[in-house]
Amino acid sequence: MKYRLRHTVIVPMPQIILLVHNIRSTHNVGSLFRSAEGFGVEKIILSGYTPYPRLAIDTRLPHIVDKLTSQIHKTALGAENHIPFEYRENLDFSQLRNTGYRIAALEQASDSISLKHYTVPEKIALLIGEEVHGIEPSVLERCDDIIEIPMNGQKESFNVSVAAGIALYKLADL
Repeated sequence: MKYRLRHTVIVPMPQIILLVHNIRSTHNVGSLFRSAEGFGVEKIILSGYTPYPRLAIDTRLPHIVDKLTSQIHKTALGAENHIPFEYRENLDFSQLRNTGYRIAALEQASDSISLKHYTVPEKIALLIGEEVHGIEPSVLERCDDIIEIPMNGQKESFNVSVAAGIALYKLADL
């Protein structure tokens, strides 16, 4: 558990894992690594068709690994080397729940909680999903919470890496 000093009181920092599911853009993935590292995320779990940097044991073709790692590095700027990550083909929340994590999806939904009113648990796994269509309804049903960033403009949503950065800022409570 990490702690920080806040107004002369030592308080625990929430433990955060970032779940990155079905993100297509290597640039978004790189930005997510950079933001996650900056906000003290413990680990990133990438899944689905999300591209990911080189793994210690990597079964992908070497030229594919080199290309994806290089593209992710363009926006991660080395953060991919400082934050633990893993790749899973499918999302599985059971291990996270068994270790006390609450699963919160960052998505617009009729039953979502505004990010500004969300009470951050001690252990949270923040799920972000596909850039255009968002998180599939079948996945949302398996989440404990759905949190949403209020919008003022004409667009319906932020870029996925920007939205994750906003959410991580609130969740990290820096």
